[in-house]
Amino acid sequence: QVQLVESGGGLVQAGGSLRLSCAASGLTFAFRRYAMGWSRQAPGKEREFVAAISKSGDTTDYADAVKGRFTMSRDNAKNTVFLQMNRLQPEDTAVYYCAAGFRVQSDYASRFQINYDYWGQGTQVTISS
Repeated sequence: QVQLVESGGGLVQAGGSLRLSCAASGLTFAFRRYAMGWSRQAPGKEREFVAAISKSGDTTDYADAVKGRFTMSRDNAKNTVFLQMNRLQPEDTAVYYCAAGFRVQSDYASRFQINYDYWGQGTQVTISS
């Protein structure tokens, strides 16, 4: 049974930082064979792309709204990806989801949700002004 478990969410003031983690287990293939992504969904809005990382970790992609503030990384030895979020703003408030995609081309960081096969349950991030 595949599990992606997000953690690290919480309530912080604007300008603060959070580091999200997503631990994967039960994957059919080795973790390093999955591209990973983060998306978020704010109340009343559709889920949107935040960040993605290639299977090797060499390539990343970010939504314009978070570029320069968020950094995605992965530790293939620990089957975990991270999202370092700095200079958080109230508009970053959302449930953050991680996803794993086996079909994503190697060395490609996909921002398209259709390319991801598994999703976590999400972790709430709330930024107060």
